[in-house]
Amino acid sequence: MIRLGIDTGGTFTDFVLMTPGKLRVHKVLSTPANPALAILQGLKELGVLEREADIIHGSTVATNALLERRGARLAFITTAGFEDLLTIGRQTRRELYNIMVEERRPLVLREFCFGLPERIDADGRIIRSLDRRALDDLIDRIKRKRIESVAVCFLHAYANPEHERVVGERLARAGISYSLSSEVLPEYREFERASTTAINAYVAPLMERYLNYLEAKLGPARLKIMQSNGGCLSAAAARQKPVTTILSGPAGGVVGASAIAFQAGFRRLISFDMGGTSTDVSLCDGAIMTTTETEISHLPLKFPVIDIHSVGSGGGSIAYLDEGRALRVGPRSAGADPGPICYGKGEEITVTDANLVLGRLDPNHFLGGTMRLFPEKAHQALAEFGQKINLKADELAEGIVRVADATMERAIRVISVERGYDPRDFALVSFGGAGGMHACSLAARLRIPVVIVPKNAGVLSALGMLLSDVVKDYSHSVLLRDETISIKEIDRLFEPLLNQARRDLVKEGFSPRSIRLLRFLDVRYVGQSYELTVPASARFRHEFNRLHLKRYNYADESRPVEIVNLRVKAIGLTEKPALPELEKQGRPLSRAILDERWMIFDSQKYKARIYDRQSLEPGHEFDGPAVIVDYESTAVLPPGWRVKVDKFGHLIMRIKRRK
Repeated sequence: MIRLGIDTGGTFTDFVLMTPGKLRVHKVLSTPANPALAILQGLKELGVLEREADIIHGSTVATNALLERRGARLAFITTAGFEDLLTIGRQTRRELYNIMVEERRPLVLREFCFGLPERIDADGRIIRSLDRRALDDLIDRIKRKRIESVAVCFLHAYANPEHERVVGERLARAGISYSLSSEVLPEYREFERASTTAINAYVAPLMERYLNYLEAKLGPARLKIMQSNGGCLSAAAARQKPVTTILSGPAGGVVGASAIAFQAGFRRLISFDMGGTSTDVSLCDGAIMTTTETEISHLPLKFPVIDIHSVGSGGGSIAYLDEGRALRVGPRSAGADPGPICYGKGEEITVTDANLVLGRLDPNHFLGGTMRLFPEKAHQALAEFGQKINLKADELAEGIVRVADATMERAIRVISVERGYDPRDFALVSFGGAGGMHACSLAARLRIPVVIVPKNAGVLSALGMLLSDVVKDYSHSVLLRDETISIKEIDRLFEPLLNQARRDLVKEGFSPRSIRLLRFLDVRYVGQSYELTVPASARFRHEFNRLHLKRYNYADESRPVEIVNLRVKAIGLTEKPALPELEKQGRPLSRAILDERWMIFDSQKYKARIYDRQSLEPGHEFDGPAVIVDYESTAVLPPGWRVKVDKFGHLIMRIKRRK
């Protein structure tokens, strides 16, 4: 059986093709206007277009639609009197002391926010029945305003979804796309529930058109979409809940990084994914960590996602001078078109151009020698830019790299130091096309002792998709106080969620033996506003206090607690490709040397060797400075570092002990 992982990035679309006993990687330039075109081109070049295959795809369609505000023409229906819910939000300000702070931009124009007479209380009792005549009149108005999709969020629909279901039935009858909060996120906190439902409704029509087009072109292939929680789901399920795919690409990278690190013997890792447009980092302390509190484009997204922190610093990030003539890098990117200057068409200096000038990219072996680079264009552009601030080309290039590194260092500190973790206790797993050129310098700044650059690092997100299971998340708000909580009552409340999870995975084609159901509780001290998630067991109070102590540096075991939400993570176990050990051919290390070139570190020139990664064997080790080139990525070994190739072909880099 042919299996494919496909990751659509800002610059390249990556492919990992698995056939019996063989793994093949491929890259094509992305086509942002229609990501499907790059996918179809890559499949054609691989010779698997319109063949029977299992395809797991990390899609950026929903993400880009949200970031660029080009989703559906959206309406919002809520309980009468709460029409301003999305605009008011939590009345919080991102910049407390900035009186010119940017105004919140909800997805729905105020004129398209409508209230319907109805009321259900927090216990699910109907206080006022839904006014169905007002509903029919409203649907007529919505049709006249050419609304494409509707988000429905009544005040207490998590406790009783009856009124939302009636609205959904009427909208379906009228042929209007809709999303119900009781189906998307049946949890209390109306603003976060409304925001998540609105995001789902906003991207749903676009996602449906994209998936329909792609499936029609793929023929007999079975398409699955990567989710933000680290699992995949069928294309049909993705049409219903596209909000679950918002961070699908980066999630695949974390799954791949954790699998590689565990294979190499490291249970604690920080994943570092540097692509063409952005850098994504995540911390795994023995397992992939998730969160239900995240934002995208300043919009709350309360859905289980892998805890990933992203910054606008990638290989294509553009360098410029700000109003104070300070050097800045990103978040604006040159993308795939026109790309960096050294690609031949770009006109603005990027991090990739700086790395090339510093000798950290080899123009003769980029993409396995299939893509030509123009170092003279990059050098000329940096020299001209440097004259404005009295710097030579190589000095400016080092400045650009340091600014980019500082941005990425701050991102790693957010998910480690700021959450009570010491980076010195972790390994840095570096991947993405540009990650290997920056990993060692970042590790040195953060005192991380070891860097792992996996085999096929440039396409690890696509590989991670092949290693993922089908995962579905379920939740329900219960708001149980400490004095009413017993494990027997918790078990009873979980039953409806567990039954629904089993039914859904059976529909996806999984046998009971391939299904795993994990139970969790959102717990807080009575009176707190936010909660922590712990496994559901008789020891949940102890686990909550332990986690609270780690996160906030205090815990009060005498204080009563409250269970806010029940959560079920349903996992359908898939067949995963084995990552084989490399066979030793007995080739000497000298056979892997391609060339020599000058490299610059800390204003010093070093003569460095260029190694062909495909020719390296388990047990090979050597000192920096060196450049290690592969078809899809480049790794840089600075002076003072040593690398060893492990039995799987991963590069294990460590800083040498100083006497």
